[in-house]
Amino acid sequence: MTTMMNQDAKKWLADVPEEYVFWCCDGRTMRSMQELAEALNTMTDEIFAYHANQQKNDFSTWVSDIVRDDDLAAELRQAASRCAAAVIVTQRVTALSDSLKPPKKAPRKKPYASASRKKKD
Repeated sequence: MTTMMNQDAKKWLADVPEEYVFWCCDGRTMRSMQELAEALNTMTDEIFAYHANQQKNDFSTWVSDIVRDDDLAAELRQAASRCAAAVIVTQRVTALSDSLKPPKKAPRKKPYASASRKKKD
């Protein structure tokens, strides 16, 4: 199961093919969820509102149809603001990236040194 989750995480974090990049109304393009997170953090609220409003949510649609991360797409549909969307995408990217890191090993304990051992001179 972990292998499947890692495959999904890698797929979701990868750049999309050039023909599927997200074209923002200000001219910038986004090729990955990381770039989407960065764009949401820096775009104006007006640009966000152009793409996400009562009639549509281009970000959610792109994440669902192209990136294929339905959980993130559902969360983006509920985002009430640019800042909320930025936090949602950033947290998802971080969680997916962390899931790909190998687990940390517990630090090795030093062997117990017996008090009966005497140091030889």
